[in-house]
Amino acid sequence: MEKLAPLVREISWSNNIIIMEKCKDDLEREFYIQMTKRYGWTKRILMNFVEAKTYEKYLLNQTNFELTMSEEHRIQAKLAIKDEYTFDCAELSPEYSEYELEMQLVNNIRAFLIEMGGDFTFIGNQYHLMAGSRDLYIDLLLFHRRLRSLVAIELKIGEFEAEYAGKMQLYLTALDKQIKLPDENPSVGIIICKSKDKTYVEYALKQTNAPIGVATYRLSNTLPDNMKALLPEPEEIAKRLKIFEQ
Repeated sequence: MEKLAPLVREISWSNNIIIMEKCKDDLEREFYIQMTKRYGWTKRILMNFVEAKTYEKYLLNQTNFELTMSEEHRIQAKLAIKDEYTFDCAELSPEYSEYELEMQLVNNIRAFLIEMGGDFTFIGNQYHLMAGSRDLYIDLLLFHRRLRSLVAIELKIGEFEAEYAGKMQLYLTALDKQIKLPDENPSVGIIICKSKDKTYVEYALKQTNAPIGVATYRLSNTLPDNMKALLPEPEEIAKRLKIFEQ
């Protein structure tokens, strides 16, 4: 609670009351105080985010930040990464590949960066590095301004597998050795999968030395135009429903 004392003075009293009454622990309270301060949330907006369980959507136990980052950067890193992302990829085919997902995100880079959280800047995709004579390609490379860290993103259209963490550690080692500037903090990795087993993720990250988080994604419900054309018009749907009612 002592750590929160300086923070509560930076937002309105009414927002403080909501946070103190609705939040279960100090980390959750700090999350909402920091977000309210950063984005200027009103009382109504704050309440909407609390009721939508926004805090629970950010990574809590799906990182190894406690073991791999200093306390100074750990909280900011947790605030920077969500547990689940929603990607608006209306042009994806039903049987899309990881490459197709990546290109949809790159082609809609503004929406992607907003979904990531606002403090990220885009550096490149299929970012090329060398490890000895071996080529490495990072799906997406971002930079987080508040963390002052390079952020490597690996996209997977299936369930999380432990070997993804090992591959990400290799990427982060190469970034820190070859790309990171002297005044920047160590690079961070985010593995974004279609699904994950939380206990399996915790085991996989336990012995990993580089800061890595594992998140999931879901696609928005927007239908691509070529699929919309296959659906009946609203009037036709209403007509068919009347038939079923008879």
